[in-house]
Amino acid sequence: MSLGDVLEAIRLLDHPEVDGEAVRRYFQRRDWREPAVTRVRGARGWTDFVSFHFPGARGRSSGGEAPTLGIVGRLGGVGARPGRLGLVSDADGALVAIATAMALARGEANGEKMPGDVLVRTHVCPRAPVVPHRPVPFMSSPVDMATMNRHEVSPDMEAILSVDATKGNRIVNARGIGITPTVKEGWILPVSEDLLDLVVYVTGRPPVVVPLSTQDVTPYGNGLYHINSIVQPATATTAPVVGVATLSVLPVPGCATGANQAVDLDEAVRFCLEVAKAYGEGQVRFFDPEEFQRLVGLYGSMRHLQTTGGEGSGPGSSREREDGT
Repeated sequence: MSLGDVLEAIRLLDHPEVDGEAVRRYFQRRDWREPAVTRVRGARGWTDFVSFHFPGARGRSSGGEAPTLGIVGRLGGVGARPGRLGLVSDADGALVAIATAMALARGEANGEKMPGDVLVRTHVCPRAPVVPHRPVPFMSSPVDMATMNRHEVSPDMEAILSVDATKGNRIVNARGIGITPTVKEGWILPVSEDLLDLVVYVTGRPPVVVPLSTQDVTPYGNGLYHINSIVQPATATTAPVVGVATLSVLPVPGCATGANQAVDLDEAVRFCLEVAKAYGEGQVRFFDPEEFQRLVGLYGSMRHLQTTGGEGSGPGSSREREDGT
C-alpha cells in the first residue's frame, strides 16, 4: 500500500527549507533511483523542478514496445511562507508525484518494474505567493506556466496524468479523487471508460468526473477563467492528458494549511500506479485514436486552443478560479 509513502512525502515536504536537493538526498540515502533537480528563478522567487525516470521492463528506453506514461504533479508551491506555516492544500500535486516516485523506486529496488517507462515530474517551492481570489484565495508560483510546462512535460510522454488539488471551487462537491475528460490537441474528448474502471477499483465508490470548459484547455495568460492548472500540460503536448484531482465537498483555499488529506492522496497515488501498470500492458486507453481522427477530419484541428490566442492576451492576465497554477 502507498499510504506509508504519502506520509513520508508529507514529512519530507513539510519543512521551511525543503527544496529539490532534499528530495534527491532522500532517494540517495535509500539507494533508490535519484531525480534530476533543476532550480529556476522567476520574478517572485525560485522553485526546484524534480524529474524522475523509471525505466520499464519493456519500456522505450530499453528498446521495448511498452508506451511511456508521464505523471505530473501540478501546484504553485508546497508552502506559502512566511505568511502561512506548514504545507498548503495546493501541495497535493507534489505530494502525490513524490509519493508515487517512492512507490516506483521501492518496486524497482525489489525487482518489480512497471511494463513501460514512467516519467514523474513536479516542483518544490516552500515560499510561493498567495493571490487574493473568490470564492477562496489561491496559490501562485514564482515561475510562469510556460516555464512549468517546459520542465514538466516531455515529448517522451505518450500519455499524461496531471495531478492537482482541485478544491477551491463550487463545481465539484466530493471528497477523494476525480478525473477529467481526456484533453488532446485542444479537444475535450470523452471520459476514458478504462480509467473510470480504475477509479472505481481504487476508491470502491462511483467515479467523480471533473467538468471542463473550453477555457480550461487554453494556456494561462490569455485573460480567461481556468478552474486551475490541472490540464495545462495539454497545452504543451500532442499526447492525451487526463487530470487527477484531489477534491473537497466545500471550497478550500489553495493556501489553506492542515488541508492535505492523506487518505485522499493515497487514492491518487494508487490510481497513478494502477494506470502505469495497465497502460504499459496496453490494457487501458486514454482515448479512441480512430474516433479522434474522424473528429478532426469532420471538424478540423483545434490546436489553435493550445496557443495564447490573439488580441488581448498577455502573460499574467489569466483569471483562474483557484490556485494560480
